[in-house]
Amino acid sequence: MDINKRTILWIVFAVSLVVLWNNWMVSTGQPSMFAPAPAQTAKAPEAKKSELPTAASAQATAGAAALPGATATAADAAAPFKSERITVTTDLFKVDIDTLGGTIKRLELLKYKDGVDTHKNQVLFDVDNATGKTYLGQTGLVGAAGLPNHTTGFVAKPGPRMLNDANQIQLVLEAEQGGVKLTKTFTFKRGDYVIDVRHDVTNVGTAPVKPELYLQLVHDGNKPAGDSFFNSSYTGPTLYTAADKYHKLKFESLEKAAAEAAKTGKDVVQDHPTKADNGWVAISQHFFVSAFVPQDKTPRTIFTKKVTTNQYAIGTIQPLGTLAPGATVSSDAKLYSGPQEEKLLEKVTPGLELVKDYGMLTVIAKPIFWVMVHIHQVLGNWGWTIIVFTILIKLLFFPLSAAGYKSMAKVKLVTPKMQAIRERYKGDPAKMNQATMELYKTEKINPLGGCLPILVQMPVFIALYWVLQASVEIRGAPWIGWITNLAAPDPWFILPVLYAISMFITTKLNPAPADPMQAKVMLFMPLVFSVMFFFFPAGLVLYWVVNNVLSIGQQYVISKKYGTPAAAKA
Repeated sequence: MDINKRTILWIVFAVSLVVLWNNWMVSTGQPSMFAPAPAQTAKAPEAKKSELPTAASAQATAGAAALPGATATAADAAAPFKSERITVTTDLFKVDIDTLGGTIKRLELLKYKDGVDTHKNQVLFDVDNATGKTYLGQTGLVGAAGLPNHTTGFVAKPGPRMLNDANQIQLVLEAEQGGVKLTKTFTFKRGDYVIDVRHDVTNVGTAPVKPELYLQLVHDGNKPAGDSFFNSSYTGPTLYTAADKYHKLKFESLEKAAAEAAKTGKDVVQDHPTKADNGWVAISQHFFVSAFVPQDKTPRTIFTKKVTTNQYAIGTIQPLGTLAPGATVSSDAKLYSGPQEEKLLEKVTPGLELVKDYGMLTVIAKPIFWVMVHIHQVLGNWGWTIIVFTILIKLLFFPLSAAGYKSMAKVKLVTPKMQAIRERYKGDPAKMNQATMELYKTEKINPLGGCLPILVQMPVFIALYWVLQASVEIRGAPWIGWITNLAAPDPWFILPVLYAISMFITTKLNPAPADPMQAKVMLFMPLVFSVMFFFFPAGLVLYWVVNNVLSIGQQYVISKKYGTPAAAKA
């Protein structure tokens, strides 16, 4: 029966790997192995070209339905526009907006360091031809030929460009084209990652017009810098509506859809909602997000598309109604661009906090993070917070762990008897199992007692892994000495080595497997895991080290309590 117990432990180990692999797939935007196929009813019907631009139509410059491409049109080339970048600086970020199109070209977060080069600040929006990085925020009008859009030249009104002592500043851009005047007003506020974006549309022509406002985020399809197998993260388009909830998409899917559309000449049915009067669209990445939140209770079309080679977009198109000559219509929107802090995201709009993705164990992970936040409010250090939280978890599961260790201690004492049974019935497995069961019954041992604590605690361990992986609050947080970033691997590999030592001691305290090969594997497992932990966040390794040290103490106490009398009696 000891063999059966070891088999169960191996099964638990295998299941843990499968669950971790599944969560890694989900974090990279791939479907869960355990999730059912998407319901057909969730798919929107094929959209009309006037409602949803395709990858091909996105490059067109004529026709009322097409969004303009990433480059200027032939008409623009005939009358070149001398653009300038206007830099707006607040206490939280520095934003570059190009007067060509009123496009957000660069956004630098002043409170967060880059994940690869800590000497630089984290940059979200940016264009770098050398690396192929493209991350843009674009708005404009469609619905008729020649309306102002993100390839149109705008004129900036004078005003302050730094927050200084004010609580807010505005950047106002104006353009007139095709008989329509478009005024974009960007409002930046102190202590706020939300940029208010208002569009005022005025018909300055002599005929009625029916404009539509689009908001879109453009991003390249490259893997983020620093991404690796052991520390992979999701980057891609996400969206939310009250009816269809949260959706994660992949750049690869947009590429395939564009290829299919080019091959068949037909618009591809989108596998996400395309009609709503609420919600948001975003580009999510590890720890950060940029989201356009259109005006609530206004009908809009949600679209995803390929813009050009290795560039993809997600956005909305909002009808503004028919404008008579001289009439004006306004539309307000928000652009959140900053960290994935739940308390900040919840204030912006419903559902935005879902971009902080805990995977399939969200129901466990959210309470874990809530507890950790309250511990951190007292201690002020995330490293000590992890240690105290580990102790609390250990105390919570102590009765269950004690029962498991008690069972393992008893098994260790009867191991000589079990070995004798194996030798006696090695040619008759049925009699061997029967004799082993009788021994367990006589000694009052539950053969599954040592496995149950592992099974019960496994979801908590996995949920904590995703909490540490997803929480920007822990990114860049120091502990002591050499640990200056709990979200990054231990630079001196001290914690992985301590983990290997603690695992080795834990293994030696457990009953040794009867199979010599299995015993060798059990001894090598700490070494294998410690090598893997070289690439894991230091905060997660710290949790396991503390957990193992507490487990060693538990095992020692319980072994002393239950082992000595039984040994003397034997």
